[in-house]
Amino acid sequence: MTPSIEVAKNIAGFLETTVGYLLGEADKADLFKDPAMLQRLNDLKKLDDKNKSHILSVLDGFLQSVKIKNIAAL
Repeated sequence: MTPSIEVAKNIAGFLETTVGYLLGEADKADLFKDPAMLQRLNDLKKLDDKNKSHILSVLDGFLQSVKIKNIAAL
């Protein structure tokens, strides 16, 4: 028997995890448990497309820089 979405949400809440984690998306589970990250995502979602694009471009640049530094450190 497959549980309904509501039952899956209740199970996830009881276990203090996400429905995605229950479905095998373990690598993303911690992201959605971080209240500060969730707040940032909610704030970003509220922006207009132009501002959202600018912020994502800057973030992509920072992430790329960190990845390059980590590779160079190997």
